[in-house]
Amino acid sequence: MTDAVIRTEALSKRYGKTLALSGLDVEVQRGEVFGFLGPNGAGKTTTIRLLLDALRPTSGTASVLGLDPWRQRVELHRRIGFVPSELGAWKRQHAGAWLSWLASVRAVDAGERIAELAERFKLDLTRTIGELSLGNRRKVGLVQAFMHEPELVILDEPTNGLDPLMQLEFRKLLVEWRAAGRTVFLSSHAMDEVQHVADRVAIVRQGELAAISSVSDLLAGASVTYRVRFARAPEPDAFAGVANVREATAERDDITFTLEGPPDALIKALASYDVVSLVTQSVDLEDVFVRYYGDGAGSERSP
Repeated sequence: MTDAVIRTEALSKRYGKTLALSGLDVEVQRGEVFGFLGPNGAGKTTTIRLLLDALRPTSGTASVLGLDPWRQRVELHRRIGFVPSELGAWKRQHAGAWLSWLASVRAVDAGERIAELAERFKLDLTRTIGELSLGNRRKVGLVQAFMHEPELVILDEPTNGLDPLMQLEFRKLLVEWRAAGRTVFLSSHAMDEVQHVADRVAIVRQGELAAISSVSDLLAGASVTYRVRFARAPEPDAFAGVANVREATAERDDITFTLEGPPDALIKALASYDVVSLVTQSVDLEDVFVRYYGDGAGSERSP
């Protein structure tokens, strides 16, 4: 029996004639950082709304922390933290007062934790929310999500507007959260961020699950580029038939090879030539993402 904090089975949502989410099957395990990737309109926010009971599904089921979001909403919201893509807060309220009010609604004493997180993220609690920049409003969202130390945090574009230093601080927080055995569901466009903190990722495409895997396995299955400079470049078709070479493109004395698999055969083939330099372009999660969306699929289709 898996220790799933989030489990969806054939979860689907239709808006009129538009199918925003189709048959989503996902399990998020306790103590992992789970990345949820896809462009605008792919179904990410719809999924989060279904998990939080902001929407009801057309079909399928979901459980969060072993609870039914649609029948046990109050208990579920008490045990989770959530950063929405846009913070809904009273603009005339001071940030500190707003956070204290949220703590009182949750019936938790979070004053010390609020101060600690505000200091960590350089958030001025004395300013009104309406005065704050996008990045500082995002900090308010992060504090309110983490201040009561919930078992699970669900984050929708949490670093949008944060400067690079604060993004690094956010990553450190997620690493600490995972080390404490807590769980993170991270929906983000920031591929570098997800690659560095996530244990596993799911990629959704036009409302359907396109891939789900560990980050290391996704990267291992992606293509790698080698740019080779020759004293005098041979024709690219000289490497036709070399194992794992998907493409070879020449530019003056350089040939760029795209490989899917180990480079052993290419290295042996290069030994017959006078190679001046060889540069490897490391694959990253963005390359994997582009592989799934390179044909332009995944355009907006849902609210």
